[in-house]
Amino acid sequence: MSQQETDGRIDVDDEGFVVDTEDCEEREAAYRARGTSRPITVVGNPVLHKECKDVTAFDDELAQLIDDMFASQKTAEGVGLAANQIGVDLKVFVYDCPDDDGKRHTGVVCNPVLEELAPEMRVLDDSNEGCLSVPTAYASLARPDYAVVRGQDAKGNPIRVKGTGYFARCLQHETDHLYGYLYIDRLSKRERKDALRQMEEGTPRYETVPNS
Repeated sequence: MSQQETDGRIDVDDEGFVVDTEDCEEREAAYRARGTSRPITVVGNPVLHKECKDVTAFDDELAQLIDDMFASQKTAEGVGLAANQIGVDLKVFVYDCPDDDGKRHTGVVCNPVLEELAPEMRVLDDSNEGCLSVPTAYASLARPDYAVVRGQDAKGNPIRVKGTGYFARCLQHETDHLYGYLYIDRLSKRERKDALRQMEEGTPRYETVPNS
């Protein structure tokens, strides 16, 4: 089973990227069954607006956090979730996201870093984007339609994850979170104001943490 360790190894493809498309339903369900759903922090909460701390302890506490993140992501009907979105100041995100070909990707990245793309690979996709921490709001945002993130898995092993289309957007979006950026921070002032208006007028479908 991908990304599960029995002998210290993780599954990678011929290019050295982690295999995150196998047994997705079973792995996601196992994470979620062990976890407890937590409320989502929203824009304005200080933990969302600063760079998170590096993960340095790959222990049972981190494993429980990851389980809780999968449970929280499912409750909120999201495709990706960063730790600071449930109030935890650590560089870790989880994902359960399809790409544009409909292939499902499920996994965990600790201490993610987006790799710089060669100019010829920077093909922009200008699509709608939303965020669990900006509930009920959407805006068009151009991002590269291919992304590579390097980091570590839940045991501290080095990994690289690649994505195209919607999944590439997810990888970029969640990595942004852990460095203190929301997608609305990449919008114009007018577009950001409109997104916040949408949030104010909408009603989240999941529990959120009120900002004091």
